[in-house]
Amino acid sequence: MAGVGKLLKQAQKMQNSITALQTQLEAKEIDVTSGGGAVKIKINGSGKFLSLGLDPEFLKEDPKLISDTLLVAIQDAAKQAKNFNDAEMQKVTSAFQLPGLM
Repeated sequence: MAGVGKLLKQAQKMQNSITALQTQLEAKEIDVTSGGGAVKIKINGSGKFLSLGLDPEFLKEDPKLISDTLLVAIQDAAKQAKNFNDAEMQKVTSAFQLPGLM
């Protein structure tokens, strides 16, 4: 059963790579701006929001405009973090092909 041992080693190596990647994703910061710079969001590669900044002049605008702009900025930040996360995870997992599973 040398094949099973090799498969287990490969699975362990992939798990170690994923664990290391998760640490890197936590450290990666993505800056997103919206509304011409009125809204600034910082999110990490794991999708955790780190900060939200609002231009004081922007807060004088119509509440509906503020709400819509914030929603778009939040959605954009979440999408960018997910896309980055997915791309980095694909890099790690594509190196490992488990027979019969992929």
